[in-house]
Amino acid sequence: MVQASMVIKMPRAKIYFPLLFDIVFNLIYCVYGSDVDTHLELGMELLMKGQLNDALSHYHLAVENDPGNYLTYFKRSTVYQAMGRYKSALDDLNECLKLNPDFVPARLQKAVVLYRQGNLEQAQQEFEYIIRVDPHHLDAHHYYDQIEHLKNDKYLAEHLVEIGKCSEAIPLLNKLGQELYWSYELREMRAHCFENIGDIINAINDLRALTKMKSDNTDGFLKLSKLHYQIGEPEESLNAIRECLKLDPDHKECHQHYKKVKKLANLYKSGTEFAAKHDHQGCIDKLQAALALENKMPNLVHLFKSKLCHCLNLKGNAQEAIKVCTEVLELYPNDIHALCDRADSYINLENYDDASSDYKKALQIDENMTRAKDGYNKAERLKKQSKKRDYYKILGVPRHATKKDIMKAYRKAASKWHPDQYQGDEKKKAEEKFINIAAAKEVLTDPEKREKFDNGEDPLDPEQQNGNGFHPFTQGFDPFGGRYTFRFTF
Repeated sequence: MVQASMVIKMPRAKIYFPLLFDIVFNLIYCVYGSDVDTHLELGMELLMKGQLNDALSHYHLAVENDPGNYLTYFKRSTVYQAMGRYKSALDDLNECLKLNPDFVPARLQKAVVLYRQGNLEQAQQEFEYIIRVDPHHLDAHHYYDQIEHLKNDKYLAEHLVEIGKCSEAIPLLNKLGQELYWSYELREMRAHCFENIGDIINAINDLRALTKMKSDNTDGFLKLSKLHYQIGEPEESLNAIRECLKLDPDHKECHQHYKKVKKLANLYKSGTEFAAKHDHQGCIDKLQAALALENKMPNLVHLFKSKLCHCLNLKGNAQEAIKVCTEVLELYPNDIHALCDRADSYINLENYDDASSDYKKALQIDENMTRAKDGYNKAERLKKQSKKRDYYKILGVPRHATKKDIMKAYRKAASKWHPDQYQGDEKKKAEEKFINIAAAKEVLTDPEKREKFDNGEDPLDPEQQNGNGFHPFTQGFDPFGGRYTFRFTF
């Protein structure tokens, strides 16, 4: 019975396990095969929409679920190329060709990536393989026919750079860049040439592209930071050096440069913020500290001094402002803002001829500059006005005097020249002075009238105000609030 039972069970076992294996295999294939197709479809949809990171996530899942499928690697490589990750794209194309060496689309893509990267020898070999398989492949022939010309141009460009003829190399590198636009080597060469001829902006543009082409490019970020520093852009320099330290926190040279740039950038930023809050002394202090730290790099010195010139002008430190603004203009004669700041300071010192001259120079550089136009007109009006009475001089106060300073000076002058204290001819002189003192107080304590006067218009001049001049005594004016009873009538 036992033997019979075993004979009966053995055939059943032989039938059962193969069936079970087939069922499980089919189930796995249905689940994962379906998932792979879904991920590939979603990846393609997202790729077409430009949602590259999301597309890449689906292609990652497709590769994980079916690592033996050469098409998944091929499709993922297209996303890598769109993202500019050419090394990863080549890795996927190589994996694809390892699984299917005769898959021509992948072979062509690999050849094109190598070609664009400037790896012309390798690209040539790949195009030759394609042409052997398909002698009439038009795209392969198109690229293949250009390679020898590109090799010659590349060799010549390298030679020109090597012997220091960068100005001749740049047009050739530009031409090569139209075809080999993923070439790290050629772009690095061109960045060097731009820097060599003093075209720092284009050098920076190339270096910025290089930092994206190479993921761990600490040297690129360091160089980028130093170039921003060189042209007087402390904030941009700080941002670039921070990227270097993100890649390598222990990078010695980046860390040293970071400490200096951070301090300078913060001083300049603080100075600018103080200026925006009209705290001109705070602005002056920060910029003087920045200049103490860096006084050799021309563009940074210009940046700090031009802002310092502006804050000194607004603070009313006319002599110092003129000195600093002149230093700015020695560095950059066409700095129209420094010209206007210096002109403003000349006005504060009543040097109207020099003020007009600076405004005129600014207008020669930019004929539409409103500040220079208004300043020039103001300087000319003040020049004419200076031949008449000057309310600031009458009270003996500077143009930036506060209302408190003006009232203090007024009381002192009015007390000294009140007509009741004089007799005879002296009284007539005192009356004239007292009228002018009262007029000065009237104008300089009234914001609207003072603004008119500061712009070259006398609000109490009968000729300028249609005969509505100011005559305090005809109006019963008493500056001492009843202490004196003197009334003077014309």
